[in-house]
Amino acid sequence: MSTPEVEPTDRKILSLLAADGRMSYTDLGKATGLSTSAVHQRVKRLESRGLILGYGATVDHRQLGRPLTAFISITPLDPSQPDDYPERIAGIEEVESCWSVAGDESYILKVRVGTPSDLEELLARVRSAAGVSTRTTIVLSTPFENRPLTSP
Repeated sequence: MSTPEVEPTDRKILSLLAADGRMSYTDLGKATGLSTSAVHQRVKRLESRGLILGYGATVDHRQLGRPLTAFISITPLDPSQPDDYPERIAGIEEVESCWSVAGDESYILKVRVGTPSDLEELLARVRSAAGVSTRTTIVLSTPFENRPLTSP
């Protein structure tokens, strides 16, 4: 089954909404040369097709008391156990993202905590909850993150 083609105007709308999810239909229309109602119909179609999965806010984690970002790679201690690690760690609120990956590790987690000691405590909880070994990379700075799409 092939993926349906996304036409250039829809790509432009996706790009604009990725940069500013609160952009009005009127402003989207001005940027694409479409009427407000035509943009509204296209956005609803993009949502129904699953190209737009949701809308969200970009949060300043420093102001929320979680300035430290880290990536935790997890590897099962017993590879014969069921692969249910995402379910085992789903309740750990510091885990922002969980990706299944190919390579030496099974999953990579993106986490946000307040201090190095908070990270140490989180690592202990992840290891205990999931029965895994971990390898951690601490983020020193973030030149950019969540880059919006660029239209063709």
